Amino acid sequence: MSQRQIRQNKTTREWVIYAPDRSKRPRDYLQKGRETRQLPFFDKSCPFCPGNEEMLPNILQQEPLPRGEAWQTRVVPNKYPALTPEASLETSTNDFYLAMPAQGTHEVIIETPRHNRDIAEMSVDEVSTIVSTYQKRYKTLMEDSVNSHVTLFRNHGAKAGTSLEHPHSQIIAVGVKPPYVQRREQVASEYYEKWNRCLYCDLLSHEMQDRRRLLSEDPFFLTFVPFAAEVPFEIWILPRVHQVDFGELTPEEITNFSSALKNALLRLRQALGDPDYNYVINTPSRSHRESASMHWFLQIRPRITTQAGFEIGSGMHINPSLPEEDATYLRGENN
Repeated sequence: MSQRQIRQNKTTREWVIYAPDRSKRPRDYLQKGRETRQLPFFDKSCPFCPGNEEMLPNILQQEPLPRGEAWQTRVVPNKYPALTPEASLETSTNDFYLAMPAQGTHEVIIETPRHNRDIAEMSVDEVSTIVSTYQKRYKTLMEDSVNSHVTLFRNHGAKAGTSLEHPHSQIIAVGVKPPYVQRREQVASEYYEKWNRCLYCDLLSHEMQDRRRLLSEDPFFLTFVPFAAEVPFEIWILPRVHQVDFGELTPEEITNFSSALKNALLRLRQALGDPDYNYVINTPSRSHRESASMHWFLQIRPRITTQAGFEIGSGMHINPSLPEEDATYLRGENN
């Protein structure tokens, strides 16, 4: 299939243009030099490395390594936060514009004491400790009724917005519902009202039947390239059983999710030479945490293309790479 297409993302109703004749060969996306550059085990200037605790504002939570050595994950306040919990939620107006103080919580999850150990290289037990830390912080922040939505995310590489190379993720809690989240919830609610079924469960059923975009599956999770991927080699990981909220994960499911996440990142590394990427855990806002229409999922978006004028002006993405061909390449076929 090489013809141009416009596809709709069922979860947002947004359209994506596919122009495969503009595409590079998959190997042209390789991150040249990244795979040969060696980071040190310890960096004396890195605030996240052990022994440099005086550079940290505080340690909020710490999880031990599976072998009982020191620590594996640490949660610390972001030293340069986008939001602060001390700010008020009072909204002010100035004739025409609406504004409010930047109230919220911004934390960093340090994933390992080792400066040079990335998730793709970790054991499933190590990744499970990271995901368990995610869940604990998520639950803690959602216990505060002032927080409307919590976003868990990871930036990997300069193009993805990371400023420190030491492996880490971030979590931000805000007192307002982001418009993108509101849109996704609205689409899911309308689908449920019309069909009395979860949109994401139907999407899963279709992907399992179609299988062209499938990367891996286990009894708990499905990993695939979405039908209307907005960027080349985008990957989604969804619970196969209907699960509304990320906080519902059981210990067994955390292990399986951690394995799926590690394997997805390893596929990207092996296929594209460790590309810059962002991943986000998409989970409902407070008002939809018990809604039967919602279904949480993780989204990985490699940063290997640049948004240009049409995309900025129209809000539509142009993807030069077809999802079916991306999935074939990520599965290791025709490499």
